[in-house]
Amino acid sequence: MIPAAKPLIGDEERAAVDRVLRSAMIAGGPEVAAFEQEFGVQLVDGRRCVAVNSGTAGSHLGLLAAGVGPGDEVIVPSFTFAATANSVALTGATPVFADIEPEQFCLDADAVEAVVSKRTKGIMPVHLYGHPADMTRLSTVAERHGLAIYEDAAQAHGAAWHGQPVGTFGAFAMFSLYPTKNMTSGEGGMVSCADAQLARMIRLLRNQGMERRYENEVIGLNARMTDVHAAIGRVQLAKLPRWTQQRQQNAKFLDANLSGVIVPPVADGAFHVYHQYTIRIAEDRDRFAKALAEEHGLGTGVYYPIPNHRLPSFGLKLDLPETERASMEVLSLPVHPALSEDDLATIVEAVNAVARAGA
Repeated sequence: MIPAAKPLIGDEERAAVDRVLRSAMIAGGPEVAAFEQEFGVQLVDGRRCVAVNSGTAGSHLGLLAAGVGPGDEVIVPSFTFAATANSVALTGATPVFADIEPEQFCLDADAVEAVVSKRTKGIMPVHLYGHPADMTRLSTVAERHGLAIYEDAAQAHGAAWHGQPVGTFGAFAMFSLYPTKNMTSGEGGMVSCADAQLARMIRLLRNQGMERRYENEVIGLNARMTDVHAAIGRVQLAKLPRWTQQRQQNAKFLDANLSGVIVPPVADGAFHVYHQYTIRIAEDRDRFAKALAEEHGLGTGVYYPIPNHRLPSFGLKLDLPETERASMEVLSLPVHPALSEDDLATIVEAVNAVARAGA
């Protein structure tokens, strides 16, 4: 079976963990600060970064630090992982779901504008699958209505829109460091911040409201990243450019050789980092995926089969036609940098064969 995703952990990561364990500074040591600084320089034009223990925690604390709370609304896509809307709801605010555009599966600016209300405080675009959202149009909507932008860049490490890195458009941006992401810290998240005050508040919130021990300034949580995780993240960060290039090369090969399916288009001005290589299957996607697995040993993923607004946790009836269509048609193929040339050839042969056979 060729897996849909494969975390790459090598001797360098193991050595980094051993270094931290030998130091006895497992938490609160120098690795987290170094990781924050290096992440900011490499990926978000030097913005201040705050490391946390998960991507969801990053979004949650970022929203709290930005003053989002009961009575507020934040516009989000429904076609994404549930953590996007969950992080809004956890603040006491209301996630308002808007439809996506049909090619890159990111928030559609016209759909966003249609649901702006007097309670809307911000827009949270998701740079889905590693493709940046159209930040030109979304920023225009935000400016027209005096709204903040909070970026969900969980899947988009190193992506850019017209030369500007994702994670630098809004008040804050969250990056996930879960094992299957383009880089990992084992588990964790990183928040890039537009200003020092917001960064300081996130630091307080992640550490029980303390900057100095036992001097709790606000009510906070324990969302700290350990030095063990940060050490892994630092090694992975150094490998990220090479891995991104390999993902893009793999995607280029698939683009050129797949037939009978709709390959993922890249918008003009977008730097796509291919967290996922997501095709569309117009008819019976699930049967197509089953045939790939059972007949060809090819692992795939469906991200996401149930739109957030229809999950039991939200239970809403909304008219989001592009979201509904995407949830029935998308299928993500392996694109990770561990793929060999033989793996890529197998993927092409399998997809083309199933497409010819009509699944």
